[in-house]
Amino acid sequence: MLAAHGFIPEDWLDDLGGPQSRLGHHPDRVLVPGVEISSGSLGHGLGLGVGTALGLRAQGLLTPRVYVLLGDAELDEGSNHEAIAYAGATGLESLTAIVVDNSSATHGWAGGIASRFTVNGWTADTVDGRDHTALYTALTGHRPGQPHLVVARVERKG
Repeated sequence: MLAAHGFIPEDWLDDLGGPQSRLGHHPDRVLVPGVEISSGSLGHGLGLGVGTALGLRAQGLLTPRVYVLLGDAELDEGSNHEAIAYAGATGLESLTAIVVDNSSATHGWAGGIASRFTVNGWTADTVDGRDHTALYTALTGHRPGQPHLVVARVERKG
């Protein structure tokens, strides 16, 4: 996305995560143009998204949406569970989390990933992660008064 929007040249993507990569392994707002928040490996994005949605709401900015993209294995990190519970309890309706589910999480939940969120007051849709029409419908299907989750199922190849 950063390259597509002109923040970085496309040739920076050739060594993504490699030893000479200008992008490093994690977003760094000091090193990478267009990155607003530096983060670490797992468990930071959803909490930051909750904070961003709260900040927008505190300023009376109710129409911008905050989207957070997570991998299913990130849900193994406890800080995400705190963010899930808090967002649901406070009705952060401007927040949408997208979890790419490729069955790489260590932990599972009875009823699947969506149940981990809905039990805390979120709405949720589970779709085929390669079906663009289903993804669009799920991403625009949030309801007032609740944060929204889209689980994008993707079977690993190989």
